[in-house]
Amino acid sequence: MSSNDQLSKAAEKTETLEESGEQGMELCSHHGVTLKMHKNYDCSGTLSLVQYGNIKYIEWKSAEVNVDSDTQDQEWAVVSTGRSSRHRSSSECARAEPLRMNTVNLRSFKVSRHRHGQHLTFAKREESRSLTTFIFLHGNADSFVKALLGHLKAYRSKKDRNLYHLDEGDNQETQELRRSFAELNLFTETTPYGMWNLIGQFRQRPYETAMGAFCKVTDVLLYRPVENDESNVAELLNHSFAMEDEAVIANVSGEEYEVIDSTTTPTLPSRPLVTRGSPLSVERWAQAMDVEGRVTDCTAIKKIIFHGGVNPTLRYEVWKFLLGYYPWNSTYAQRMSLRKAKVEEYYVMKHQWKSMTQGQEDRFADFRDRKSLIDKDVKRTDRVLPFYAGDDNPNVELLNSILMTYVMYNFDLGYVQGMSDLLSPLLQLMSNEADAFWCFAGFMDRTCTNFDIDQAGMKLQLQQLHTLLSVLDPQFTNYLDQHESGNMFFCFRWLLVLFKREFSQEDIMRLWEVFWSDLPCPNFHLLFCAAILDSEKELLYSHHAGFTEILKHVNELSLRIDLDSTLCKAEGLYAQLISIESDLPDAVRTIIGLEPLNPVQGDSEDDDIKEEEDDDGGDSTHTEHDSSIETVSLVASNEVVFDRGLNHQFF
Repeated sequence: MSSNDQLSKAAEKTETLEESGEQGMELCSHHGVTLKMHKNYDCSGTLSLVQYGNIKYIEWKSAEVNVDSDTQDQEWAVVSTGRSSRHRSSSECARAEPLRMNTVNLRSFKVSRHRHGQHLTFAKREESRSLTTFIFLHGNADSFVKALLGHLKAYRSKKDRNLYHLDEGDNQETQELRRSFAELNLFTETTPYGMWNLIGQFRQRPYETAMGAFCKVTDVLLYRPVENDESNVAELLNHSFAMEDEAVIANVSGEEYEVIDSTTTPTLPSRPLVTRGSPLSVERWAQAMDVEGRVTDCTAIKKIIFHGGVNPTLRYEVWKFLLGYYPWNSTYAQRMSLRKAKVEEYYVMKHQWKSMTQGQEDRFADFRDRKSLIDKDVKRTDRVLPFYAGDDNPNVELLNSILMTYVMYNFDLGYVQGMSDLLSPLLQLMSNEADAFWCFAGFMDRTCTNFDIDQAGMKLQLQQLHTLLSVLDPQFTNYLDQHESGNMFFCFRWLLVLFKREFSQEDIMRLWEVFWSDLPCPNFHLLFCAAILDSEKELLYSHHAGFTEILKHVNELSLRIDLDSTLCKAEGLYAQLISIESDLPDAVRTIIGLEPLNPVQGDSEDDDIKEEEDDDGGDSTHTEHDSSIETVSLVASNEVVFDRGLNHQFF
């Protein structure tokens, strides 16, 4: 049986609740709610939130049936009714069994307005096709939602204020997600360039391993459309955004997304031959400054850095400009004054955590957790390098101090596992604690979205990489899609710590300074990913590699990637794209920093939303949102686009 068939059967699995006499505490309820199932099963009843012990359930009971739904089942318990007509008599509805959903197993819920009242749709975490919709014929779904928010841990989606994600803190298997990357044991402790030993785990527990090892991206496995009720899924994700079956490309410009038919993908010319240049020399750097120390042509300097890097003897100074510590147009005197102020500011922040009493720590759980995590991470960061080797190494203590001070500098982000990897080369180069801190702060300004709790930044980059590959190499992209790898999870570690674990210390310094030049376009690091994949694709083809094999192969590339040839290939890929600039879809244009040819105007919160087809199959209409629920249009339709082509589940 194929995985798709298994998913389909799992999604359609039904059970009849048995009465056990257990009494639950009703937290809130609403009468006159119709249950709408993908089999067109409709019946009116009462929708409630009921608590049994420490577990809360969403329960629905037919108005004609009074059955205590008390089974604490992990599955969605729905009576199997077989094929049924759209309209049922009251006697048929009277035979309906109650439905129960454990809130621990629910991923999200969404309110939408339709011709026949408001819809409240729940989605289960691990079964993309498990969607259950309740219809509030007389409206007032918002009052029930407000009651739910008073009893459940939920947060509103950043992209659609009608969509609420349920906090996974109540789920023992995923309770660490909401804290940070740091608590997910993403990296091994046994080797400095941790090679993820996950292949056996993927075979045994593929879903849990994928979601755990890759930082448990909360939304990366999106909802798969149900054939019998595709409009429900579309409404849940993007207000009935029409999707085609063929491959598509997502335009990830800001928060607006366009869908482009795969037949519009342009043909690329031959890739030009690119060579690397010489690094920025001491003489050229001196020539770039005027008598007062201003860099007169920073663009020219950045071009040299992009093509050849920086002479190692200059990095201590040049990196401060690249990372925003020093402004390019600052004078010698201004930089001296700025550095003095920055050093003082650093030690003020350091004193804040150093002077914290034990009693303060005892009452500050977040601080204790971050401090403990930093203590663990610095003890395993680059310890094979001479700079950090040995017991009681003072450089390890400096690494700890800088990370603890960053917690005081950025209270919202604090510390997340992986940040020590980004700091390590900076401290090794700067040797000075305050200088290393401010360079690290500038680096984090560039990469902080990699460590967001909702993983929006990482997910966006994976989507963008897939979009680029769809144009650069449609054949390879199609191969990945067909071999459960179109989600680009295998590139996660590359992007998370910006290839830190793929290269030696010297090579990663060379690579980062190229990225920091911001040339030749935004997201050049994604083209660098594409260049690596281009070099490896023939081997993957020859081995008919699937997700497990691709993941294993990519992880084994650590310390085996030739930096210079990959940079040349990445630059060549950019040249291919820019040579057909006018033919590029807006999706790709936006990723590489070009203005879109057909910009899409954003919708305001007062705009109408598109309504899905009603139960009678009528045409879609536009209606206004209920003003009692704050809403915005769901614009991230690329999530659907991305997942439609890559909808490979790990079950």
